[in-house]
Amino acid sequence: MRIAPRRITTIVLALSGAASAATAAPPAADRAAILAMQGEYAVTFRFEETVPLQAGYVARESKDSGAREVVILVEDSPSKIVLQHLLVAPNGHVTKHWRQDWTYEAASRFEFVADQTWRVRPLSPEETAGRWTQCVFEVSDAPRYCGTGRWNHAYGNATWTSDRTWRPLPRREHTVRSDYNALNVENRHTITPFGWTHEQDNTKVVREGERTVATLTREFGFNDYRRTTETDFGPAYRYWQATAPFWTEVRARWQAALDTGGLVLDTKLDGMPVIVGLFRLASKAKNGDAVEASAIDRVFERHVEPLPAAVAARTPATGGR
Repeated sequence: MRIAPRRITTIVLALSGAASAATAAPPAADRAAILAMQGEYAVTFRFEETVPLQAGYVARESKDSGAREVVILVEDSPSKIVLQHLLVAPNGHVTKHWRQDWTYEAASRFEFVADQTWRVRPLSPEETAGRWTQCVFEVSDAPRYCGTGRWNHAYGNATWTSDRTWRPLPRREHTVRSDYNALNVENRHTITPFGWTHEQDNTKVVREGERTVATLTREFGFNDYRRTTETDFGPAYRYWQATAPFWTEVRARWQAALDTGGLVLDTKLDGMPVIVGLFRLASKAKNGDAVEASAIDRVFERHVEPLPAAVAARTPATGGR
């Protein structure tokens, strides 16, 4: 299951020629850019508050961290690409990380509308023509946020920029602060000669339902994925080979919940009951034990609820600022 270096090289070469090839139409060049995010990486994460937007607000210290992460292709069809991230610790321990789904000219997307609440919104043809919608999912495959935008190939390095959308408090924050409860975000992904980057233009906001009541500060996030050959990612490939069927079942449960129009998580903001419940079952699958469908269903029955009718009927708001 290791991604062959030759394949990565082929993708990068295709990208370098995409801007100059007159016949290289999006979505072919777009697809090459998304697929180029596969691979093995040393990753650095940096988040720095930049512009205070509230009187008396004192910027928090910047946050810097790093990880070793492999990005594996889960699904590849002409209009949809699914990439799964897996973390590998120095001792070889594997943690299933976030997932990104890319859909070309998507008919709808889920949107974060309140604490632990996501609603599916139809997208008009004007919003999606020539654009890809990226949806990002939690380690448990619970929804996080989506964004829609075009890939730009004009400068030789493919770059995708989203519209502004809402997303919940990031995991790096909700255990240490409670003075805001939502981020308004524009995301940018760029394919580089060394790998790829993820830039975030974040605004930290206090919301009551879908109404903004306070805006605290802006924050710049920069995640730099650089290819590495210095880490043994074998444990990650073995983990995914053993657990992929289980996580396929989990993804189907989340999709079924979203297909009703949206969902609410009946947990605290950290979502840990869902994460712990599903990770325990994943450990059984990793060890070769059978995981009954009813065991997965019980986690969802306990913690995942339909979207309330009042929220479902509300006129969806766009991302705003």
